[in-house]
Amino acid sequence: MTVADDSADGHKMPLLDHLIELRRRLLYSAITLLVAFLICFFFAEELFNFLVQPLANILTDRAGVQGARRLIFTDLTEVFFTYVKVAFFFGAFISCPIFLTQIWLFVAPGLYKNEKSALAPFLAASPALFFAGGALVYFVLFPLAWEFFLSFETPGGNGTLPIELEAKVNEYLSLVMKLIFAFGLSFQLPIIMTLMARVGLITSKGMAAKRKYAIVGVFIIAAIFTPPDPLSQISLAVPIILLYEISIYMAKLVEKKKAKAAKDDNEADDDTGSDLTES
Repeated sequence: MTVADDSADGHKMPLLDHLIELRRRLLYSAITLLVAFLICFFFAEELFNFLVQPLANILTDRAGVQGARRLIFTDLTEVFFTYVKVAFFFGAFISCPIFLTQIWLFVAPGLYKNEKSALAPFLAASPALFFAGGALVYFVLFPLAWEFFLSFETPGGNGTLPIELEAKVNEYLSLVMKLIFAFGLSFQLPIIMTLMARVGLITSKGMAAKRKYAIVGVFIIAAIFTPPDPLSQISLAVPIILLYEISIYMAKLVEKKKAKAAKDDNEADDDTGSDLTES
């Protein structure tokens, strides 16, 4: 069997055709992002309110004691560009499946059938894991972290001034997006490690042996990408450590499949050799 016979389309494309196809896929992706951005910009205020909701819930609970609270902006263009960032953030997330589909349609014709079956699940799992990481930080970390930071407010009195939060619109969005991206990207760990195991760059035994170094590295990364409080760092570090353990398990499954495939190939070669000897 030749390479062409096992490929999806059975023929080779000239370089120019590859470049034209790449341009077409990039154009589809750009148009999709633009459309998603415009739609999200129309709902930018609602989307921003969605991101602010964890903080708003806490401040609402305190409203009876401290009165109404607010977000402020100190630049005339701050809110507008914040809404632009919000629209781009949600538009990129909505467009992500289309981006991955276009990547798949571009590379799939040049892959073998076994390579397609190996790569397709990872492309499907990537946005799902990113969403899981974002959901974890939104529903779990934000309420805990905001409650922790707001605990440093003081009412003042007896000659001292009160310390109250006056959060800026763009600074709040920057912090929220940083945390969501940090958690979303960290949840890609099983995919990255499993792919590295498939190509032979790492092994499950090597990952298990370096587990203690990985744990130290995870806490260092968590300290960099999260606010400077132990709660946020632990909230990011613990899921990554669990994902690392899942990656070890996935690497073991990959190694078992590779060993089984190698065994089947050897048995097939032995059967072929026996048939030739008998003939």
